Amino acid sequence: MYPLRLSSGSNGTGRWKLLSIRVIALHGIAFEEFLLMVLTRSLRIFSSFTCIINVEGFIVLNKNRCERNLLTKHFFSHQHRFSTSNLSRKMEMEAFETNVPVSKSETDNPTSVNEIQEGKARVDFPNSVFYNPVQEFNRDLTIAMISQYAKNHFDKINTAKSSSEEMGDAKVENNHGNGDFSKLEAGKYHENGIRILEGLSASGLRSMRFGLEVPGVKEVVSNDFDRTAVEFIERNIQKNGLEGIVRSNCDDAAMVMYQNKHPKTRFDVIDLDPYGSPAPFLDAAVQAVKDGGLLCVTCTDTAVLCGNAGETCYAKYGAMSLKGKFCHEMGLRIILQCLESHANRYSRYIVPLLSLSVDFYVRVFIKVLTGQAKVKRSVSKMAMVYHCVGCGSFSLQKLGLTIPTKGGNFKYTPAIGPPVSEKCSHCGFHQQLGGPMWGDQMHDVDFIKTVISSVEKTPGNFKTAQRIIGMLSLAAEELHDTPLYYITDELCNVVHCTPPGLIAVRSALLNAGYRVSLSHAAKNSQKTDAPTEFIWDIMRAWVKKHPVREDRLAVGTPAKAILEKTSTSEVSFEEHPQANPHSRKEGMLRWQHNPEKDWGPKPRAKKTQDGENKPEKREQNQGRRRKRQADETIDLKKYPCKHFKKGKCRYGDKCVYGHSVENDDKLDNDVDMDEVTTTTKE
Repeated sequence: MYPLRLSSGSNGTGRWKLLSIRVIALHGIAFEEFLLMVLTRSLRIFSSFTCIINVEGFIVLNKNRCERNLLTKHFFSHQHRFSTSNLSRKMEMEAFETNVPVSKSETDNPTSVNEIQEGKARVDFPNSVFYNPVQEFNRDLTIAMISQYAKNHFDKINTAKSSSEEMGDAKVENNHGNGDFSKLEAGKYHENGIRILEGLSASGLRSMRFGLEVPGVKEVVSNDFDRTAVEFIERNIQKNGLEGIVRSNCDDAAMVMYQNKHPKTRFDVIDLDPYGSPAPFLDAAVQAVKDGGLLCVTCTDTAVLCGNAGETCYAKYGAMSLKGKFCHEMGLRIILQCLESHANRYSRYIVPLLSLSVDFYVRVFIKVLTGQAKVKRSVSKMAMVYHCVGCGSFSLQKLGLTIPTKGGNFKYTPAIGPPVSEKCSHCGFHQQLGGPMWGDQMHDVDFIKTVISSVEKTPGNFKTAQRIIGMLSLAAEELHDTPLYYITDELCNVVHCTPPGLIAVRSALLNAGYRVSLSHAAKNSQKTDAPTEFIWDIMRAWVKKHPVREDRLAVGTPAKAILEKTSTSEVSFEEHPQANPHSRKEGMLRWQHNPEKDWGPKPRAKKTQDGENKPEKREQNQGRRRKRQADETIDLKKYPCKHFKKGKCRYGDKCVYGHSVENDDKLDNDVDMDEVTTTTKE
């Protein structure tokens, strides 16, 4: 038996807890290591701390990192960092806790640890680790995309093996006989499988689902900079039995990617889902993914991308965003432009597989390839946007042109412009300039169709399967060579008319020989290759059938300028056979209804005490400022002035706060109050 006296606390901010511990067995380990294990087990700590052992046998626990240079000036002799998940399983002990008051912390409070189940994964996470249940669609879609990428990966291996055997070369190493992707099992290690990095893991939910639900995985690196989060990741790895597949890592996400940018250590898939902007990680990401690898990026700072802060958008993404009705698609294209710009610096380029603006965030899936010749074409894929502040019309200006020459080569020249004048030709208002943005295709239709087919075969694998099928089907229907879109309701707002139906507008465009499609980014959207002049011809034809009141057509407004012009084309609203798109006709789920109360972007995770930041506390605080302002709206006339409090106000008992006090400040301190008149203010 080794009697020990332990003391622990939270950086001196709370009460200290005293423990009396009896040692049962050391199991051949060092005594100092045993002390750390005792402390870990007895206090039920699941995060990393700094532990100092002094020469007298006392242990001092500090939740924050201790400065080494300060410790050496005191009586401490040793300093250790330890991981509780590795140490707490190596010892047996019996602890008796004294009744000394102690402040509650997150690790002491068992209710601060929550357990959730999503897909096949069950994970524990504390309140200090970020989790948003609304983004289950994001996670389901990511698993579907990575699974299809893994299938293509093994198809390439099998093709290479067949080619080598036909040529009589040495046999290509196979993945334990799993040449058929359909026979690969999720949740098992595969030697020739893909390596996945989740750079910002939080509780590690995505990583657990990758390991359990994506077939053909070799390794999943679950990284986070927060030591508490990493401790829970290790705990969840054991909880889901993924020790041989998922590996935890505590480091800055950008540093992890920079350390693995060598071609031999690059990742097949990198998933970045930060809280806010991914801008600090993009340069490292395009270097750390393999040639032909998959890069998945989420941006939740949609306000910046959608024009609310164009200067911030330029600082983060190198482009000026515009606050137009097409802003959600433009935000997507700004992200793609930023990724392409980062990749071009390293002779690499991107091929978008899927780009979605969903709920309160944008999500892009791109392949990163290497090739100097293709990099030169990037300038022809970028475009600037001219946007009218009056009627909302827009025009695109390419940054560069690609001209074919002899021998299959190309000549690259600056584009010719601008395509618009200083004033809008439709309403006379001025133009805004935004960009550059990605002006090429945002989706790979063939890849999308394979994902749809895969999800349709196994709809039970995803809770949001119907929405995945609906959104991807809508994305596949889009016009891929026509950036941005108009919204019918907004066109009607400009000319102050009642809105026509979706089928009527689409029929008018199709009957005139133009192409049209919906956009996944907005309801009632019209993505078309028709010129803007014809768009306003449609509205003028509609207004003839549904007139606008004269008082709504004030001089100097866009409506007056547009409707006064003569139409240059004939418009037919007769229903076209292809006016109703397939996704709409089949009633596919495209835009979800509110999944829960107060859904949307969640606040940044905080380390709280006693369950702070709970929904009931937020509800209690809602409207508190308005209530306080209402209470402060009082009649100050019933309060006396400062001179009355000193006994020097000329109005005496009739004093009110708001009377004229021109000469009150000049009152002498020796005024005889018996001579003060009590005449009230006239």
